[in-house]
Amino acid sequence: MAAAAGPGGGGALRRGLGALLLLGALLGAARAAVYFQEQFLDGAGWQKRWVHSEYKAERLGTFKLTAGKFYGDPMRDKGLQTSENSKFYAISSRFKPFSNKGKTLVIQYTVKHEQKIDCGGGYIKIFSSDLDQKNLSGDSRYYIMFGPDICGSETKKVHVILNYKNKPHPIKKPIRCKVDGYTHLYTLIIRPDQTYEVKIDNEVAASGNLEDDLDFLPPRKINDPAVKKPRDWDDRIQIDDPNDVKPEDWDEPEYIMDTSAEKPEDWNDSVNGKWSYPMIKNPLYRGEWQPRQIDNPNYRGVWPHPKIDNPNYSPDYNIYSYENISIIGLDIWQVRAGTIFDNFLITDDEDYAEDFGDETWGETKDPEKEMNIRQTEEEQERERVIEEKYFEQRFKKKIKEKRKSQRDRSWVTASFA
Repeated sequence: MAAAAGPGGGGALRRGLGALLLLGALLGAARAAVYFQEQFLDGAGWQKRWVHSEYKAERLGTFKLTAGKFYGDPMRDKGLQTSENSKFYAISSRFKPFSNKGKTLVIQYTVKHEQKIDCGGGYIKIFSSDLDQKNLSGDSRYYIMFGPDICGSETKKVHVILNYKNKPHPIKKPIRCKVDGYTHLYTLIIRPDQTYEVKIDNEVAASGNLEDDLDFLPPRKINDPAVKKPRDWDDRIQIDDPNDVKPEDWDEPEYIMDTSAEKPEDWNDSVNGKWSYPMIKNPLYRGEWQPRQIDNPNYRGVWPHPKIDNPNYSPDYNIYSYENISIIGLDIWQVRAGTIFDNFLITDDEDYAEDFGDETWGETKDPEKEMNIRQTEEEQERERVIEEKYFEQRFKKKIKEKRKSQRDRSWVTASFA
């Protein structure tokens, strides 16, 4: 897709950049299978490729195409931005169905939480070809869910959730996402050897084996049920000190009568019952006595329960594989809108994905930061000028009032002279 033409030299430059990107994509495609690629370089053309969900439409927010308030390039950084606060968002794009069986699967895109998001999703979902796009919702069954999710101070993670036998399985490793307001590149790589890799900004953030890091299958080994821990195995790290003796004055009641209290004058025994002193917390109460703890001289450590092969375990070498992969979608909720999604890519080539990331996000990330810093400095300067004018006006007003007061006093003095 070529970038939309603009006026003057800027349009020529953008057309040149678009042509270079297109050439790079064509050269890359010669060695890579590119199943889906979306950069939103053709203006409103994206609306023909993306389908808005109509499921509970009154709850759904709308997307707009924009590069945001700050950017590295006004055309190349355009993406889909959430535009309404406290809304669900559901949109998807279809491509030719394929299977990743025997092939590497790479899913990549950029996310920019320009609004410094407080609570909301920034992840994508991959679906099979049978998804009803106009009814896309949180209940729609997906193959893969991947990307950042932020809510409050505790949830700042990257989701990696894979569907296996119609059940979603989240990764057990914590992966922290980026939380600033800049554009970041997220990449998920799933290989036929059942290893995976998560990259953020083209740097590895997590990696491992799918079977080990997601609970797809029962464990390979289990505790041998026929073997019991020996009775004389002492696994207590500390024990009561046999030489420690409870002090004779230890036992005190938790509550005692408050003998300083006086019976109220209006107390009626026939109505209120016999009056008695109220109970108060005993300041001498120290709780139940416990002997001090000492290191157990007979401690042998945690007993290593012998393991055996799990009879219920059966290896599955196709956990990584999906058939009829055909739709990419956004199905999220955001409290504060403003996130921009761009540079979507699904391919079978890790090198192509890395190069694509470098040629898109990699080339505009630094100018984006520079523009944001410049805007921040300009805004601070505007605020400084406004503040100076405010205090200058207050000062002038006080001087004026003081002079008027002096004139008034002079007039009064002169009148009585």
